[in-house]
Parts: sequence; structure tokens; C-alpha cells
Amino acid sequence: MADRRKQTTDFPWAEVLTVGAILFLIAGAVGAGLDSIFHSGSTTTTTTTVTAAAGSTTSSTGSATQVSALVAEGAHDFVRFACSQCHGIDGKGGVSPDVPSLSTLAPHLTPAELTNIINTGRGISSNPTKPFMPVWHGIISKAQISALVAYLHAGLPPVTDAVSQPVPADQGAAVAGSIDYVNFGCVNCHGPNGLGGVPNPLSPDTTIPPLGTPDFFSEFNTAKKIRDVIVSGSVIGKHPIVDMPHWGGILSQTQINDLIAYIHTLSRANNGTTTYKP
Repeated sequence: MADRRKQTTDFPWAEVLTVGAILFLIAGAVGAGLDSIFHSGSTTTTTTTVTAAAGSTTSSTGSATQVSALVAEGAHDFVRFACSQCHGIDGKGGVSPDVPSLSTLAPHLTPAELTNIINTGRGISSNPTKPFMPVWHGIISKAQISALVAYLHAGLPPVTDAVSQPVPADQGAAVAGSIDYVNFGCVNCHGPNGLGGVPNPLSPDTTIPPLGTPDFFSEFNTAKKIRDVIVSGSVIGKHPIVDMPHWGGILSQTQINDLIAYIHTLSRANNGTTTYKP
């Protein structure tokens, strides 16, 4: 995270709505093999089935159905990479007016359209008041892309246990923030326990920065500074890079405060103390 910002290539939302604006959904290049997955009798999508449960906490509607193992994998990745946090339960939207529903749109997207979204991102990255589709290249593997696209093309059916972790309301802000750190996909870029190390070759540091280091807390030594970068994001380097998205239109103030409390616990400076000020 950093408060220095440069604008990546901007894309109007009018163009985004034709291809889905798939926030936090998929990354990397969709290989030529995707066509065979969806347009041929590939056994990878049909040899194993699992039950999609109507009572899943990720779904408000739907009855138990049989889905392929690949579709089930995609449903779990949809949660794991925080797609549901922006596009809503089962991709039905309702989280932000700037983030489209996927449940009816996504099944009609082609592999070529998905590739374009993944490789270039969508939205106005220079406008911190609007969520945008960041570049996920290098974060999500090609195999995970295949699973996610299979799940989308299946109409985002409810799948048993493909759910975000419940956030306890009575165990303190740091505990809640540690779970939000996973539920909102922070862990996918900043690493477990904020250790960082995820490659980001076109950025100045060539990696996504860790959290909790002396350098981090030297720059972000107040809650306000951390809050500002969570809300407005950080876009530094040449496009396309893996950007820090604008979370202001997605996260509540309570969730932001909980994340700040958790980030504070990651301090690895001065025997666990920092110059952090509430």
C-alpha cells in the first residue's frame, strides 16, 4: 500500500457493462483450452458431480442440484478471491451500484471477453470514489481461471460450503479484521499475516508490499493514513499492474476500522510496538 498514486489506463463503465466488470474475479490469460471446456465434451467438467445445497449461506434462492467438480471449485474460488464481496451472493449484485450483477450477464461472456477484462482491468482507476476491476494477472492461476469461468457459465449455482467465514461480533476489532482480511481477499495479495511477496513486476517495488514492516509503519503511522489508502486505493507503476482497489464503496466504516486494528497487530518493529496512533 502506498499513498503515492499514478493513473493506470482508464476505462469507462459504459464499456464495462458489456463485458461484466468482473471485480476481484479472475486473473491471468484464459488459454485456448477454455473453448474446449465449454464447447466440447471435455471429461474434466463432467466426470465428477457434487451437490449444490439450497441452504448454503452464500445463496438466497435455488434448490439442490448436481454440478461438476470444476463448477464447485469455481464457486469456492469465487468466495476465496472475494468476487462475492463485490458482485454479491451468487453474483446477484446489490453491493454497489457501480458493480454489475453477474448471474445473468456472466454466462454469456466469451473467453475472449474474459481475457480482455483479466489482462487490462476495467473502470476508472483514477477516481477513488468508484470501485474498479483491477488487474489480477499473476495472482490467480490458469486452472483457477478455468474453474471460475466454468462456474460463471453454469449460472453461479449455490454450492455447499462455498461461503465466507463468519465474522464474530463480540471478540474485538482485531479478530473481526483478521477474518475480513481473508473474506475480502487482502490475503491473496498481501500474503498470510501480511508477509507480502506476491510478484508485481511492473510496479516500482516489483512485488506487492508487505504489511507490518518498519517501512510500512513509518509511512502509515496513523489510523487515518491506513484508512485513506484502504478507501481510495493505490495505483502505482505502469499499466497493467496489480492495483490496490478502491474499497470505499464496498467496505463499511466498521469493517475498515476492524482491518486497521488487525493491521496494527502485524507490527514486526520495535518488539511489536509502532508509532501507530488511533
